[in-house]
Amino acid sequence: MGGGRCGVAGVELEPYTQWGRWYVVLVMQTRTCFLDSMATLGLAAYGYGIRYEYGIFNQKIRDGWQVEEADDWLRHGNPWEKARPEYMLPVHFYGRVEHAKSGQKWVDTQVVLALPYDTPVPGYMNNTVNTMRLWSARAPNDFNLRDFNVGDYIQAVLDRNLAENISRVLYPNDNFFEGKELRLKQEYFVVAATLQDIIRRFKASKFGSTESVRTIFDSFPDQVAIQLNDTHPALAIPELMRVFVDIEKLPWTKAWDITKRTFAYTNHTVLPEALERWPVDLVEKLLPRHLQIIYEINQRHLDKVTALFPNDLDRLRRMSLIEEGGVKRINMAHLCIVGSHAVNGVAKIHSDIVKTQVFKDFADLEPEKFQNKTNGITPRRWLLLCNPGLAELIAEKIGEDYVKDLSQLIKLHKFVNDDIFIREVSKVKQENKVKFAQLLEKEYRVKINPSSMFDVHVKRIHEYKRQLMNCLHIITMYNRIKRDPMKPFVPRTVIIGGKAAPGYHMAKMIIKLITAVGHVVNNDPVVGNKLKVIFLENYRVSLAEKVIPATDLSEQISTAGTEASGTGNMKFMLNGALTIGTMDGANVEMAEEAGEENLFIFGMRIQEVAELDKKGYNAQEYYDKLPELKQAIDQIKSGFFSPMQPDLFNEVTNMLFHHDRFKVFADYEAYVKCQDKVSQLYMNAKEWTKLVIRNIAASGKFSSDRTIKEYAREIWNVEPSDTKIPPPNEPRDKIDLTSL
Repeated sequence: MGGGRCGVAGVELEPYTQWGRWYVVLVMQTRTCFLDSMATLGLAAYGYGIRYEYGIFNQKIRDGWQVEEADDWLRHGNPWEKARPEYMLPVHFYGRVEHAKSGQKWVDTQVVLALPYDTPVPGYMNNTVNTMRLWSARAPNDFNLRDFNVGDYIQAVLDRNLAENISRVLYPNDNFFEGKELRLKQEYFVVAATLQDIIRRFKASKFGSTESVRTIFDSFPDQVAIQLNDTHPALAIPELMRVFVDIEKLPWTKAWDITKRTFAYTNHTVLPEALERWPVDLVEKLLPRHLQIIYEINQRHLDKVTALFPNDLDRLRRMSLIEEGGVKRINMAHLCIVGSHAVNGVAKIHSDIVKTQVFKDFADLEPEKFQNKTNGITPRRWLLLCNPGLAELIAEKIGEDYVKDLSQLIKLHKFVNDDIFIREVSKVKQENKVKFAQLLEKEYRVKINPSSMFDVHVKRIHEYKRQLMNCLHIITMYNRIKRDPMKPFVPRTVIIGGKAAPGYHMAKMIIKLITAVGHVVNNDPVVGNKLKVIFLENYRVSLAEKVIPATDLSEQISTAGTEASGTGNMKFMLNGALTIGTMDGANVEMAEEAGEENLFIFGMRIQEVAELDKKGYNAQEYYDKLPELKQAIDQIKSGFFSPMQPDLFNEVTNMLFHHDRFKVFADYEAYVKCQDKVSQLYMNAKEWTKLVIRNIAASGKFSSDRTIKEYAREIWNVEPSDTKIPPPNEPRDKIDLTSL
């Protein structure tokens, strides 16, 4: 099926486009799965974001600690992108607002230029190529010769450096004021440049024209749909209002109607600390006109709430865009909800929490606005490309059409008891494990047994994802081996990977603990090859493409009610890994599709978590009644895993006893018992592989093609295009590429 090849030849492109409604996915971090699906479905789409000079960071593990190094991904250039300096746009910051007869004027601003870089996004086996446009920050004046000539070499390039810092680094550390200001600059930079670009296209008389003739914006929401992917691009709402009211001179009511019908908002988290809240003082300093607009939006919104719920001051406080307190803050999620015509979560359980808990007041006000759009992944990257052996095997059984219609995987159910197919699936998995073991030995100088169970937990390091619970299970397995070395034990290689945010101290301590435990386990001769612990340094997409096809057991163990959806769980399922997980995020729907009996489900449900919160979670109770948990915690506290610094992990154990919002101890016993079931089943290779086949057959729902079809039909109101590019030998009108 050619999964490892890219079907793009070096040809001169000639766009052939018939525009109906076109739409934009506006994000700070573009979902490549969605862009792939949009192109494959023939939907005309643009993905917008920032072209960061440096990625999030390269993770190095030194003496067990995470060390961040710059990810200079553009060092050797990027052959897929094309700079478009002819569409460079100004973005304004700071300044002040003047009151004039003609309206408000934002003046005395500092200007940064946004230089677009375009990357083609081809559909799979069709004639659609969409565009991802990323903005790079440039200074209007790169170099001050006067300062240079008087010896002030730093000042000579200061303006350039300050401007270009905006697109320098992905996710700057915001534990200090300058970091917060830079993040806010980044968020406004991308929305301001993008909206100018969208409006330029809208105003053009036809595709390919640079002439602005369309000045009536009534049809704007019929031509443009903008999806706000999380709260990072929330400033697009007041920015579009500023353009409509201040520049295009639309009346407020009309501008608001157009704006609201244009935007839709996807929520990606239920964790309160992850919902952005910007200090009013900072917004006033950086974007004074936008603060005025946000205040006006808030006032009109609260007037509406008051009319429907009179004398309910608590409700007004809860629903306000402005949070009062010691430091006034703007609640960006509230801004997204108020300024959008649709709001969706990314899994059924997540959307229910959004509607009934996190944003209940808003759902009471406008219940029709709230929807669910369960996430998905592209099978082109996450099966055809990364696991060609399995992709070929599936194609031999059900044909190749499943690559564009993943629901066809259900046909594999009839092969669950086919002994030949079972052996072939098992063989592909073993080949992938051998390849990954070879990769580890070559690049990481780590030797593992490819015949052991590959137990994989790869995702960003965070307390709610509970890598700590996995670590406690590792210690428990280690203690069992030490207690009875002759007892049969299913060999297991535990692979944990992920990055901790640079300013997230506890996440870094978790990495240190995992590596410390791994050092003890891996060097204990009594344990030998029965148990190995690998921390996968610098986990990233390219490494995910290697480890996911090799995985036997996928760890999806977040506390119920904390994971919005997850997509890693879907990737593992599609590639033949069995899932051990809680009823959280998309795990719930995976269990519905495959049958709960075909996953290893454990732990508290959402209702039980809520009841425990109400009762009061007491970690000490679990510590006192569970001997294996007590032993593991005592070892950590005593310095068993850190003999040179016995108290190194005191803050970790202190958190687990006194500040653990995610209740690791409460689910520990159920988790360990479930892991015992995993080991028992793994000894029966045939039955294990039957479950693998059932899971692959049930994974069709989790294609991003299905997700995008739902967005298109239920939020964007668009249909896939049936436009075909004529064969090269047929005459056609050429369109100037520079007009794209």
